[in-house]
Parts: sequence; structure tokens; C-alpha cells
Amino acid sequence: MAHLSLYRKFRPSTFEQMVRQEHVVTVLRNQIAGDSVGHAYLFCGPRGTGKTSVARIFARAVNCENPVNGSPCGRCAACAALAEGSNLDIAEIDAASNNGVNEMRDLREKVQYPPVSGRYKVYIIDEVHMLTDSAFNALLKTLEEPPRHAIFILATTEPQKIPATILSRCMRLDFKLIPQEDLEKHLCAVLDEIGKSYEREAVSAIARAGAGSDRDMLSIAEMCIAYGEKLTYEGVTAVLGAADFNQTSALCRAILGADLRESLALTEKILSEGKAVGVLCRDILQFLNQLAVAKTCKNAEKLLALPKTLYGRVAEIAAEADGHAILRATEIFAGAEATLRFVSSPSICLETAVMKASMPAVDYNIDALLARVGALEKTVASFAENGVSAAAPKAEAAAPERRAEDPVCFSAPREEDYGFPEEEPVFAEVYFSDEPAFTSAPEGEKPVPAPKAEEKREAPKTEPAAPVSAVEMTAEVVFGKFMRTLRKTSRNGVLFTMCSDLEAVYEGGTLALYTESETVYRSLLREEHREIMAGAFSLVGVADFCVKLKGAVKRDEKAGLEQIKRDFSDYPIEIK
Repeated sequence: MAHLSLYRKFRPSTFEQMVRQEHVVTVLRNQIAGDSVGHAYLFCGPRGTGKTSVARIFARAVNCENPVNGSPCGRCAACAALAEGSNLDIAEIDAASNNGVNEMRDLREKVQYPPVSGRYKVYIIDEVHMLTDSAFNALLKTLEEPPRHAIFILATTEPQKIPATILSRCMRLDFKLIPQEDLEKHLCAVLDEIGKSYEREAVSAIARAGAGSDRDMLSIAEMCIAYGEKLTYEGVTAVLGAADFNQTSALCRAILGADLRESLALTEKILSEGKAVGVLCRDILQFLNQLAVAKTCKNAEKLLALPKTLYGRVAEIAAEADGHAILRATEIFAGAEATLRFVSSPSICLETAVMKASMPAVDYNIDALLARVGALEKTVASFAENGVSAAAPKAEAAAPERRAEDPVCFSAPREEDYGFPEEEPVFAEVYFSDEPAFTSAPEGEKPVPAPKAEEKREAPKTEPAAPVSAVEMTAEVVFGKFMRTLRKTSRNGVLFTMCSDLEAVYEGGTLALYTESETVYRSLLREEHREIMAGAFSLVGVADFCVKLKGAVKRDEKAGLEQIKRDFSDYPIEIK
């Protein structure tokens, strides 16, 4: 006997054998039990979800003499006659190859003849959306008022292409994608019946590759069964053509870690081994999706259904990565996957996506900015816990070697780059310091450069200095000294960032700090921020300061004038 494919061998013959689609099966069963069968049905839904199988079961059930729970019994004379391939009471028409008006005219003539062995003649028209406009018009009248013995079942994956005049004359039943859990159960039952040993993770991988289609899953399973004596996860990934898991995980780790050099090197290595560009892009997207699930879902291990060693790798990378970085990388590669089918150089398109995903520092996308802020906050928290002095020398020692090799535009940001340097920049020392750049020298001799700031810097004084008046020092200089002191005495990077945008002005003896952002204004008024700022101001000799919101006074004045106009509406009031 010739070999029969799994999806043909295990095609359901009763409603009980159907995988899901309970909403469709229930409707058809109740109509058969109540003898209220319609004359036209439209089965629509994704491929491989059971449209044709349900149509065949229903065609035999309406003609069965003793249906069992709505399904054909398979033992009566009608079922035996319909089981023969030469029976004329059930006709399947492929609309993809019989889509002309002449075929529909022929159907309209044949439908007038009564059934041979059953009660109904059932016409199953598959891929009905392929019919031409003329063919639809030829079918329309017959579909509207068919003979009492005729039933039409139209099956399609694209119902939007069917004319409204046809849709309004049919009972529409929508088939849904099959959940992965049900696909796994069906595949396990098939493998047990054929006596094939398997790993549970391999079954989950095949069901996931089926993407909700039972036929697609069985087709993939048939290839994997022929790969080896036992169905294994490694065998399934090899058959599917997926990249090596370790290579894909290393590539995604380098991308999320903003390591451009390593990302491009791994991409070139995988592509040089013969891996298709589209397959690699799909594997990256799948791994990023696994990272997102592992980072956000409590039952991620059950949802992903990976071997323990592989899931451990996914969980480790997910714990290191920032959620915004994962989202940004997923969007980039999803866009690249859509673009790959139209470009003439797919490898360049993929490598461009890898470069963009590995360089959040040059991307002004909101997710890239949030990812960089997250890395900054993590670094500041780490410095606050372990101390800056332990990390700063390491960063300074590594920086010259790295900057000498890398081009400026492709330098990948490191965590140490986000930290606040322990030593002051030269320009800050010159601009904010009152110390002379050169020491005094006798007349006729060259002045000697003053010692560098780092050579004579002393620890910050804990006692506040004498108050500084507006005459002795401008508000800008005082504010500059405050920012330097805040950077050295506080490890709150968020507070430092908010204060950097303030505008300092002396109002009497008070140093007023203005901001245009209400969010910054409310945050700086919090007690913990006020205490830190007060401590930094006391070290530079400022005893009184306040934070104000720009535009608040004008709004208050405007509100007051409007109130005066309402209170004295009888008098003309002119505002100059």
C-alpha cells in the first residue's frame, strides 16, 4: 500500500475526532438533531483548521440514517454508499481550477437532479474566493433558491474577497486557530498510535511551529519523524533549519548589551555557515519573544516549554536585559523581517538592523532613551552600593585603549561610561573655580602654571562657609559650585539631572531656581530632595534658596484680574 501522509491518515471522520472548533460543531449538531439544516454555509478561517474535514463529516451526517450525536454512524447503507469515491451525492469542487462562469452554469444544471442514495446532494466548493465575478453571478440565483435536496458548503481562507450578495445568502461559521496545548495533545496521540518515541520539548517545538494549524503541524512532524529514531528537540530544530541556540542566544545577548563589535562578528559567523538571512532574522525574533515572556510572565517556563538548560540560558539573559531594550530590538527586527522580502541585499538589511539595535546611544527613539536611562540608574545604584572609587579607575584604564581602536560613531556605550567621574573635567575647573590658572612671579620672569586641581584637592568641608552675597558672586557661578558639590556629595543621578536644567537668579538675598516643568518642580519640592539640595547649598555658602515654576506668577495675576472683572462687572476695566 502506498504511504499515506499523517494529515490524510489522521483526518477526522466524526465530530468527536475534531480538534477544537466546538462552536462550529455544536451548531451543526443541533441543526442535524432538530432537522433544520440550512441550504448554504460559509466555512471561513485560517488554513489547516478543519474546514474541509467538517464539511465532509456534515455532508455524510445529513444523509446518515442513524446519526450518533450528530456524526455519521458509518454502518448504515447511506454511509456505506457515501464512503465510495464514485458516489455522486457529495461533490467537491476546487474553485481555484474551476473558477469560470461555464463551470458554475454546469453546476446549476446538475443541481436539479435528485440524490442517488441519500436525502441531500451536498456541493463543497473549496477556495470559493477564487471564483470570477461572472462565476459568482452565475451561482447567485441557484444559491438563493436551490432545490430542496441541495446543500452548498463554501470554504475559504479569505472571506473578504467574497461579494456581499453571496455572504448574505449563507450561514457563516468562522474557524479559529487551534491553541498550542490542543495541538500538542493531538500530536502526542498520533505519535503514540504510530509507536514513535519522543521528547516532550520536541512535541512543543513542532506544535509551536504549526502556528495554530493542525495540518501544518502534522506535515512538520512527518519530516521530523523521518530524521531519527527518536523525536528530539535538537532534531526538530535541525529539520526546521533554525540557527544553533547557543549562537542565537549569544547574538541577542550582545545586541541587548550594546556590544556592536561582538554583534556584527556573530552575525557574519552565522551567515557564513550557510544560514539563510530570513531564517536568522526569524530566530532572533523568536529568541527576543522568549526573553520577553521570561521577563514578564510568572509561569514562563511552562509557557515556553524549553529544556531546562535552554530555559536557564533564556532566564539568565532576560534578567540582565532591560525591558525597553527588548521591546526596541523586537520592533527593529520585526521591521527588518517585513523589509527583507523586497530588498536586493538581504544580508546588508539584516546587519543594518543588528547595528541599529546594538547602538541605542545614537537612536532617539523613546524606547532607546528609556533603555539608556535604565542602564544609567542601574549604574548609579551600583556605584552607590559599592562606591565610585572602585569602578572609576577601571573605567579610566580601559577607556584609552578602547577609544584608540573604535571609530567615534560606532563606539558602543559601556556601563562605566554612564557613571559620574570622580575627577573634575578641566573646563569645569576653569569655569567654576576662583583659583588662578598661573601663580604670581617676579617682574620679568614667566609665570609658573598653578598646580593642578587634583594635586591639591582636599576632602569637602563638612562645615558650611560664610554666606555669599549677590555682589561677591553671580547666581550662575554660585549655582555652578552647587552642581559640582551636589555631584561629589550625592549619588542621586536623577536629582542631578533635574537640577542641571534649572535657571538660577538672585531675588534679594534668596537664590531662586526656576524651572518650566511642573513634574521637575513637584519632584524638587519633595522632602528628601530638599534635604540633599540644602546640604549641598550649605557647603557653598548659600543659606536661603527656593524653587519656583516659570509662568505660575503670570497665571495667578491673570486669574486675579479675571476675578476683579467679575466682581466689578458694572465698571469698565482696561488692562495696560
